[in-house]
Amino acid sequence: MPDVPTSPPARPMRRTAFVLGAVLVGAVIGYAGVASFMDRAPSGDPLCQPAVALSKKLAPLARGEVAALTMATAPLKLPDLAFMDGEGQPKKLSDWRGKTVLVNLWATWCVPCRKEMPALDELQGKLGGADFEVVAINIDTRDAQKPKAFLKDGNLAKLGYFADSSAKVFQELKGVGRALGMPTSVLVDGRGCEIATIAGPAEWASEDALKLIKAAMKPVAAGL
Repeated sequence: MPDVPTSPPARPMRRTAFVLGAVLVGAVIGYAGVASFMDRAPSGDPLCQPAVALSKKLAPLARGEVAALTMATAPLKLPDLAFMDGEGQPKKLSDWRGKTVLVNLWATWCVPCRKEMPALDELQGKLGGADFEVVAINIDTRDAQKPKAFLKDGNLAKLGYFADSSAKVFQELKGVGRALGMPTSVLVDGRGCEIATIAGPAEWASEDALKLIKAAMKPVAAGL
């Protein structure tokens, strides 16, 4: 074993000071880490308090086919997601301010997404209008024609076509803890605030889903 240089034993007072210093440094580092995490975490937006109150009222309706919904318990304004429409024109989530919106992320390589699309199309046909919209955003990153062909072949004509070939919208929702896999859907109020989120597919044309979304639309219809 090679010789290792040794230092003379430290005096007890110096050792105590060193230990206290290490504890203080550790505390500062720990606080900085927590502060950094809090900076990255979604911050509460007072504008979104009504969405939390609405979510609480809707919670008893999150059952049956939409039992997997996670209702908002803290105010969260979603990022102003940017994507393209079917004509290649830029769109943002804020373009639907004043409406209740179901934001859905889907891709043709996602089997549950493909199975869910007919129900989303039917939901848009039943409730889409002045107070509600399904905004289904495709995130295929390769063949831009493939998702269009999928919708056409499935006769899913009620949904508007929206796409983000960079899949940045997924990363933005992931950044606020609202996209863990595909498909992902977020129910948003007229101010752009989260009402509820679901990771995975749902039967959106079911009576359970229709009842919940109609109740979510009432504040918008009332001009609140």
